[in-house]
Amino acid sequence: MTLANGNAHQVTSNGDVSKTFKIFVGYDPREDLAYEVCQHSILKRSSIPVEITPIVQSDLRKKGLYWRERGQLESTEFSFSRFLTPYLANYDGWAMFVDCDFLYLADIKELTELIDDKYAIMCVHHDYSPKETTKMDGAVQTVYPRKNWSSMVLYNCGHPKNKGLTPEVVNTQTGAFLHRFQWLEDDEIGSVPFVWNFLEGHNKVVENDSTTFPKAVHYTRGGPWFDAWKNCEFADLWLNEMQEYMEKNKFNAI
Repeated sequence: MTLANGNAHQVTSNGDVSKTFKIFVGYDPREDLAYEVCQHSILKRSSIPVEITPIVQSDLRKKGLYWRERGQLESTEFSFSRFLTPYLANYDGWAMFVDCDFLYLADIKELTELIDDKYAIMCVHHDYSPKETTKMDGAVQTVYPRKNWSSMVLYNCGHPKNKGLTPEVVNTQTGAFLHRFQWLEDDEIGSVPFVWNFLEGHNKVVENDSTTFPKAVHYTRGGPWFDAWKNCEFADLWLNEMQEYMEKNKFNAI
């Protein structure tokens, strides 16, 4: 994992630096390459300044911000640490959390243009009940209400309700409370089009309907970086992006 400025990649071209959009990406050592490719796909297409910060559990533990024990059903190291996003953004402005198993195919500016200050958070309101019993590299696949809603969230970090997402709450509250956004009322949860969290293997592209074309593919069952999922849908797009990232990284290392 390559970091700039100590803990974040930052792009400050094509916009006002004071309005840099903060993006926090869930990081798991098992998916380091997925993180790098996700980050690359955002930076490559963004026409606005963005700052991308990985949420690394080991770093949070060292800083005393994360101390809960890992449960058997947690498939990644960021299953709960993701909810520290408003805190990590200093409860200021809007910020995004996204899982590392995303591939962005559109300019993140388009997503920020959907932001509405009347909401505490905004996300895709999936109705998702996976048929598989395992995912990724053998992790248990679980089914629960609002599954995958928390995998990509726009947080209105200064919203009074989100200021309640303190490290204490994130470390002690239940999975149901956090992943179902139970600190919020339903009308405080805004919706964005599913194409911004297009679930590989679940959502479908309708021929000749551009509104169904993914702007961000979410390899929620497992992506091509896992042997078991090398032939998943949209694998070619991810592998092409990975190759481009590798070539760029190789050039920068010279």
